Amino acid sequence: MRRAWYWISQQGLSTQSFYKTSGRLLPFITAGFLVLFLYGLIAGLFFAPADYQQGDGFRIIYVHVPSAFAAMAIYFCMTICAVLTLVWRIKIASLCLTASTSLGAGFTFLALVTGSIWGKPMWGTWWIWDARLTSVLILFFIYGGLIALQSIIANKQHRDRAVSLMTLVGAINLPIIHYSVIWWSTLHQGATLSLFSESLIAPAMLRPLLAMIAAFMLFYGMIVCLRMRNTILVTDMKTEWVKKVLQ
Repeated sequence: MRRAWYWISQQGLSTQSFYKTSGRLLPFITAGFLVLFLYGLIAGLFFAPADYQQGDGFRIIYVHVPSAFAAMAIYFCMTICAVLTLVWRIKIASLCLTASTSLGAGFTFLALVTGSIWGKPMWGTWWIWDARLTSVLILFFIYGGLIALQSIIANKQHRDRAVSLMTLVGAINLPIIHYSVIWWSTLHQGATLSLFSESLIAPAMLRPLLAMIAAFMLFYGMIVCLRMRNTILVTDMKTEWVKKVLQ
């Protein structure tokens, strides 16, 4: 078992292996993103029926919910990468962690902005210190702290360790965000989607929403792969395989 894991970490998860595999997958990831994004956008804006209470104002859900989902999903991925970096020192994991931070911050910011735009006509205010909104804002600050930490620590080994540790500490906020609408009395509506119960949203509204969530995650995968590939070319520039790639 130890030998198998050593091979996976050193060969299967090597930078060279990742570069070659991601190069083959990127066209499919990009195509999937474009198809799902266009379908979700067109179906959500033009074909999904208006909400019986919110009217057409509900359509911001097709940006707000996917961005909020992506913000949390990216941080969950970063948490896994942090464990792999601290315990097994897998280079690909640390690269993914670094490449994901600003993307996660961007999606969190988008979720906060679209949530405020949605909240103004529905709640009568741009912002309220609601448990869900506040915990998502804390997530944005955590992302900001990770970005700052990456920029101020010069030594790569120390930087990776510090970012990984801070990521693990910040992961405490994920269940707080998820369960905030259950634990506290909030203005924010409950979960729209659930894995273990029937969805509360009509199928004509649900299909574009799921497509947009998948598109946002594919966009994340596409950008992270591109960033990691670029970093690999820079850091492994002196290796023979990179020299062959750049020829």
